[in-house]
Amino acid sequence: MDWYFKVLKQYADFSGRAGRTEYWMFIVCNVFFLGITMILDKLTFETLPPYFVFCTLYALAVLIPGIAVVVRRLHDIGKSGWWCFIILVPLVGIIWFLVLMVTDSQAGDNAYGVNPKAEADEFKLLSRSK
Repeated sequence: MDWYFKVLKQYADFSGRAGRTEYWMFIVCNVFFLGITMILDKLTFETLPPYFVFCTLYALAVLIPGIAVVVRRLHDIGKSGWWCFIILVPLVGIIWFLVLMVTDSQAGDNAYGVNPKAEADEFKLLSRSK
């Protein structure tokens, strides 16, 4: 859950880097919350339109943080944020986008910032020494 809130705190921050864990935990939480909103929609609007009120509101609320974490994830592997448009290419684009999202972080610092793995390791070392 901490990863989910970290992404929400960086609401429209398109700079820096986001590791695989940050990205995928945000995606997992989104799928879970979208499932809950679909259930709420079904229970609330069973016979009355519109059917996907809560689901749509939630999706709109997390749209900008979702795009921001994708851009930061691309930065983590050394790609420009513009690579997110690769998903618009039919079939091949979706597969290539998925490959980019599961690719390991670029070692060391890159043009977009410090490696998030290195920051996490430093934090672990500092917390152990206390």
